[in-house]
Amino acid sequence: QWKKALDLLHELQQRGLEPTIITYSSLVSACVKGRRWEMAMELLQVLQRRGLEPTLVTYSALISACEKGGQWQKALELFDELRRRGMEPDIITYSALISA
Repeated sequence: QWKKALDLLHELQQRGLEPTIITYSSLVSACVKGRRWEMAMELLQVLQRRGLEPTLVTYSALISACEKGGQWQKALELFDELRRRGMEPDIITYSALISA
């Protein structure tokens, strides 16, 4: 379903609507389910270029995506990044990191 989610993003943009951080976090979650960690990381770059700040939900989903892709080092980097940004990890974040 990750492909369908990306298609919906393109449709949203074609209609002149701006995706929010919630939109991008949902897309990252779709990438988790599709085991597309690279696409999830690409979405992080896209949302940041658009001036959006990732939330704890975004980071937790990204860490889960890295876990699904066997990218434990990248998951640790994301965890460090969210802490540097002053976010406090929750049980979901820790669970994703432990799984990675």
